[in-house]
Amino acid sequence: MSAQANIIAFDGAATPVSHTLVAIGVSVDPKTGEYVAQYREGLTTLPVYAQITCELRMRRLPTGVYRVQQTTEVPIMEAVNGQNSAGYTAAPKVAYVNKEIKIGFYHERSTIAERRLSRQLSVNINNGIATSVTPVTTGNVAELFDGLVFPS
Repeated sequence: MSAQANIIAFDGAATPVSHTLVAIGVSVDPKTGEYVAQYREGLTTLPVYAQITCELRMRRLPTGVYRVQQTTEVPIMEAVNGQNSAGYTAAPKVAYVNKEIKIGFYHERSTIAERRLSRQLSVNINNGIATSVTPVTTGNVAELFDGLVFPS
């Protein structure tokens, strides 16, 4: 198993911003038996519940198929517009959360190259890539989806 490392990624803003998601820990979900690795952006200006999160999950189904999942959640804060007549300004709260989930089902007989091909095709389709690109082969998600390697 690879060591759980921070995830660094740029967002899709007009001026892209780098986000560092800090490794929180690895556990086993008692309900599903899935391995779970959690990450959260470590901003000091936002409460924990309002920070971007990423979660990786992996389990082997009774059929021998591996189910791997990556979930990203981006909380959107309410806008606080000034104070009320008593001079009180409410603390901002999360208005809603945007969530993206990627799930892969890979047979136990599949190879790393076959899983990488599947993942990279999906990534290229999602990103509208119509040219040849070198597949990403490193990082937490690539290791999970391609190598069925879970962070420890």
